[in-house]
This record gives sequence, structure tokens and C-alpha cells, in this order.
Amino acid sequence: MSSSGEQEFAAFYDGTWRRTVACAYGMTGELSAAEDLAQEAYCQAWRRWRTVSDYDDAGAWVRLVATRLAVSRWRRLRISVDSIAWFHHHDPVGPPSEATVLLVAALKQLPEAQRRAIVLHHLGDLSVSDIARIEACQEGTVKSRLSRGRAALADLLGATAESEGEATHV
Repeated sequence: MSSSGEQEFAAFYDGTWRRTVACAYGMTGELSAAEDLAQEAYCQAWRRWRTVSDYDDAGAWVRLVATRLAVSRWRRLRISVDSIAWFHHHDPVGPPSEATVLLVAALKQLPEAQRRAIVLHHLGDLSVSDIARIEACQEGTVKSRLSRGRAALADLLGATAESEGEATHV
């Protein structure tokens, strides 16, 4: 690859890294796992950079790869008890912000299908039709999961804000 191609990829990487990690973090709830998934997605983009660089939104492609890798990872973790034990022994890399902690805690309380729909749509910036394809379901199902997930998140986050407000006013 030419040095201009390398510079183009480096600029792309720098410009999209945080959003890709945020999307993967929303899927996994673990920063170190999210960074690993994002890195693998960028490795795949690098190998196909001549093609990927011509996409309308190469960042969306990388986020899609990262989320698919996350889904594959979930499946492997369910099968392997050893993998689950390994996953929980990693130390987190730096503390997340308070807002991130509250959001992830609320996301973890949602049913898995609703959580995936919310993360893929809002953090992964995927369309309803893309999510339906990934999840192998109808678009109406995705819309329902998004609606119910948003309502549940609003309740969960609203209850958190109210309890924090009461604590500061007492």
C-alpha cells in the first residue's frame, strides 16, 4: 500500500476509533473487550482498505464488523465456561465516566434483544433494515425492540436521576 493509503487509513482510524469502541462497549459492557473487538474490526478494514475506503461510510462498515464480532463473541462465551472465567479476570482500563456507568447499568437491565437493537441503532448508527438483517428478524420486530428498549431506558435513567436528585436535596 502506498504511503498516501497508509496516511488515509491512519486518519480514518484516528477519526473513527472512539465511536467504534463506544459501539463495541455498548455491546459488551467491558472496555478491554470493546477495544479488542474494535482493533480486530480495523485489522479487517486494513486488509480490505482499497475496497472499504470507497464505501460511502467506511466507519459504519467497521462498526458493523465490530458488532458482528461482538455477537460471535457472545455465542462463544455462552458455550465455554473457561472463556467466561477468562473474560471476568481482566482489569478495566481506566474508569468510565459517571454517565457511561449509568447508561451501561441501565442497558444491562434490558432484555438482550432490546439492548442489541438500541446499541446497534444508536451507538452503531445502523438502520432498522441493517439491524433486521443482522438479527435475522423483521423490521417491525426491530422497531418494537427499539421502542420498548427506549421506554425502559427512559424509566431506568429517569429513576436514577430522581434518586440522585433526592439524595442531593436532602
